[in-house]
Parts: sequence; C-alpha cells; structure tokens
Amino acid sequence: MKNGILLVDKPQGWTSFDVLAKLRGVLGTRKLGHSGTLDPMATGVLAVFAGRATAAADRQLNHDKTYEATIRLGVRTDTGDITGTVLETAPVTVGQQELLEILPRFTGVQQQLPPMYSAVKVHGQPLYKAARAGKTVERTPREITVYSIEYLGGAGENEYRVRVACSKGTYIRVLAEDIGAALGVPATLSALRRTAAGVFSIEDAHTMNQLLEAAQNGGVPDEWMLGTDAVFAPLPELRVGEKVRTHLFNGCPTSRYPAQDGRYRVYDENGTFLGLAQVTGGVLRVEKLFCERE
Repeated sequence: MKNGILLVDKPQGWTSFDVLAKLRGVLGTRKLGHSGTLDPMATGVLAVFAGRATAAADRQLNHDKTYEATIRLGVRTDTGDITGTVLETAPVTVGQQELLEILPRFTGVQQQLPPMYSAVKVHGQPLYKAARAGKTVERTPREITVYSIEYLGGAGENEYRVRVACSKGTYIRVLAEDIGAALGVPATLSALRRTAAGVFSIEDAHTMNQLLEAAQNGGVPDEWMLGTDAVFAPLPELRVGEKVRTHLFNGCPTSRYPAQDGRYRVYDENGTFLGLAQVTGGVLRVEKLFCERE
C-alpha cells in the first residue's frame, strides 16, 4: 500500500473521481483523496493523496492555480464550455487586438458568480444537480483574485489561448464568458489545462497511461510518490530529539522550546516527517501527526 502524494495528469473526459477509482487498484489502497476538482473536459495536474497522506488534503497552505485556457468567441453554452448545449451564437466582429485591450481589466480582486454547473452548494445541494433539473438557483458572488492573464496566441478561427494565474475558487469558464461579454460577443471554453495547483506542477505529473503501465510492471515507483511534507514546503523545518518526539506523540506540550513562535513542519533526528506543530510563547505543541505512532 502506498502512502504519499501522486501527481496525475488527468486526461480529458475523466472525472476526478474516475481517476481515484482507477488508482485504487494501482496503488493498492481504497484510502485515496484529491484536491482541486477538475471538470471532465479539463486536463492537467491533479494531486492524489494516498494512505496516511489523505489527512493533508484539506490542510494545504497554497491553493492558487494556473491554467492554460482556450476561449472560443461567438458561442455560449449552458455549461460554459463546449461540452454543453449551445444557448446562443453570434457573428464575431472582434479579434486579437480587442482581446488584448480588455484582458487587463480582468486581473486583480473581483467578484465572480459561481456557475450553475458547479459543485458549489446552496442550501446543502450542489448547484449542478439543480442545473441538470433545468432549474436556476440564486447565487452569491464570491471574491476571487486573478493574479495575471497572459495572452498565448490564436488557436483557430475565433479561438484564443490565455494563461491565467488565480486564487482558489476561480471559475475559468465564468472568466471566459465575462471576457466575451466585455468584447460584446458570447464566449465559451473550448479547452482547459491546469499546469499548477498550489506547490504542485504539471512537470512532475504522470499520465494515466504511465501509471497503468507501471502497475502492470511491478507497481508505481516509490520515487513517483511525493512525501506528505511536500504540501507544507513553505513552512520552516524543525528537527526534534527523541524526548520532544515522544511529547508530540503523546500530545504533551514542550516548554521552553528554543524556537521562534510560528508554525513548523517537524522531523525527527532521522529525517522522518512527523507532522505539524506550533510554537507559541516558547511552548511547542503538536497540531497534526502524519506518521504512525510507535
């Protein structure tokens, strides 16, 4: 059974749960989780947490994302991408120059209305369930941040590629529609690829074909599995001796600990990642352990 984080390059047409279902056999465990759901149409980096690492999935420090998106002008769908039902078409009388002029408007802090086809819950129900039933639910705009939008060039007739760096909760489908509205034409997404999710990059991800082939040839190599501590890389490292290690495992605070106040990723003297701890007023206290108690 594998423990750790496996970066998957999710293929088009797969849901994030499809990936988990397939990987249960590949990794030899049913204890799997993921962070940052991707739409079936989208491809790119999906962080899969296996075994004891699943406890870290909701504790990530960095939730920012980077996407490469293709915007198609002249068409609008119910889902915000080309997999949906076409609701509107219109002649396209704008092009690259007009797009370049309006893109800067969409950077910075802004309010974004979640799309109906999303997992956002209203009154305990995901919006997509209401959308599939043909209903529209009143939604509240959410604050997001678009750090940058980089124009990457044309991708075909009335199609343009952009790279978007943004905060958690940003819907690129909605951004594409808003860009179209600013240009005076309907718009939708024709392609979407996530190239970064928090500290994880697509360069370190493995395709499903690679993973399935590895499973047939003895299993996924250990070096493909990132340690749980990878999620907490931005935190400072703290090494503790045997006595403090025992305190942490017993949930006991350690007084007069010689470290600055703050949050730490903690290792024992052998370099084994233990978990997270905080120092406050010279007192070290465990926050969460990610290794087995001995």
